Amino acid sequence: MAQTTPTPTDSRATPDEVSPWPALFALCLGFFMILVDSTIVSVATPSIIEDLQADVNSVVWVTSAYLLAYAVPVLITGRLGDRYGPKNLYLLGLTVFTLSSLWCGLTGTVEGLIVARVFQGLGAAMITPQTMAIITRIFPAERRGQAMALWGATAGVATLVGPVLGGFLVDALGWEWIFFINIPVGIIGFALAWRLVPSLPTNNHRFDWLGVALSGAAMFMLVFGIQEGHQYDWGTITGIISVPALIVGGIAVFAAFVLWQARNKQEPLVPLSLFRDRNFSLANVAISAMGCAITAMAFPIFLYAQLVRGLSPTGSALLLVPMALMSILLAPWVGKLTDAAHPRLITSFGFACAAGSLIWLSRVMTADSATWEILLPMVLLGIGNAFVWAPTSATATRNLPMHQAGAGAGVYNATRQVGAVLGSAAIAVLMDSRLAAQGLDFSPSDAGGGNLPDQVLAPFAHAMSQAMLLPAGILLIGLVAALNFARPSHQMRAAAEKSTRAPGGAHRATAPA
Repeated sequence: MAQTTPTPTDSRATPDEVSPWPALFALCLGFFMILVDSTIVSVATPSIIEDLQADVNSVVWVTSAYLLAYAVPVLITGRLGDRYGPKNLYLLGLTVFTLSSLWCGLTGTVEGLIVARVFQGLGAAMITPQTMAIITRIFPAERRGQAMALWGATAGVATLVGPVLGGFLVDALGWEWIFFINIPVGIIGFALAWRLVPSLPTNNHRFDWLGVALSGAAMFMLVFGIQEGHQYDWGTITGIISVPALIVGGIAVFAAFVLWQARNKQEPLVPLSLFRDRNFSLANVAISAMGCAITAMAFPIFLYAQLVRGLSPTGSALLLVPMALMSILLAPWVGKLTDAAHPRLITSFGFACAAGSLIWLSRVMTADSATWEILLPMVLLGIGNAFVWAPTSATATRNLPMHQAGAGAGVYNATRQVGAVLGSAAIAVLMDSRLAAQGLDFSPSDAGGGNLPDQVLAPFAHAMSQAMLLPAGILLIGLVAALNFARPSHQMRAAAEKSTRAPGGAHRATAPA
């Protein structure tokens, strides 16, 4: 198979030929922007409903359309980065995202906003796998943990900034400005990436068009079915299509996709050889569990904060400050630790802390609890985040061949996104179930932003606290995956070299790592 890929020595030389840290800072700016945008819209939902005279279901699609357009093509865009260059795809994605942000702010109808959000999602799908692929290629394996720590800290900052900035902009300037704010950030991010991110060697891939079609169809059917199932009461969407049929069909198409990838002797869209690496496979399970849990826990905690405690959207977002601060403060230290310590120790500690924090939260989410009782488990959740996001990402990518960095990043980010969709769907069903068990016959979406009557504060808080146990249980799946991580190859090589240099090393070097 003809390729323009440089020899392995070229891919190894890249980290020494470029200055990787300025490039990483440039990439993190674009990554930060799309992460903020995924959380900022929820704060503006009431204002959008009022200003565009839209119903709740239509405004739900403002977020759903973005998530669908983000999740469905991410496998493909990761591979496109390998083919046409991750820098080129990143810059294209940033351009699409920035222009569609302008479109979002200028639109005067909810239908136009939904269409613009689709293009925003496509831009985000182009950006995300490229950031991870470029980090994999410009940082050597032994320094990748520190790079992923900064990448993970960016996510921690975005978690805090999104809701708080959204609340401020909506209150001061109007909902349009949650999109207009992306324009100067996008322009600066484009200029920095153009100047600082290196143009890496590309691979002359024979593009797997059948794989593209099958993966796109499977992802759309699964993500749409899971994401929108609750809205349709898991029943009929149209006269002939039902949510269960869509999900089952998606699973069938995905099975056909996997079968085709196994039989494709040319160059599959997703090389199944990626999953021969134990850590890559387990990291996908772990990050799916983390994405599922973090997305799921946000719904009950925000509903509890606003409807039980009477906080504003901005005030409820400030409850996340301890979590974000711990993630940011610990990031440099965890990054160095990730490069030196066994990933099993780091990530399992993180999953245990995160699961414990949500169980703790479920115990203190009462109608009369003090604010400090909520903030303390948020500190523990921040510690868990710091020990999960970056170390898991670094563990997933350490052993990837350089020419498959984009494919691996695409798979990893698609898995994370599907986990988030599952978390959103599952927590909605559970919250409705717990509210019904408390004798409350309304959906959380019907509660609006006002205060609840005094007589339902305690049962509503109890229902939300029970719902918090679902993401805690999901994190235990991630814990099991993390406990089975193997020592990465760069650590095994370092141990072998150290053994050979030590007295009697020739004998010990033959011992298993």
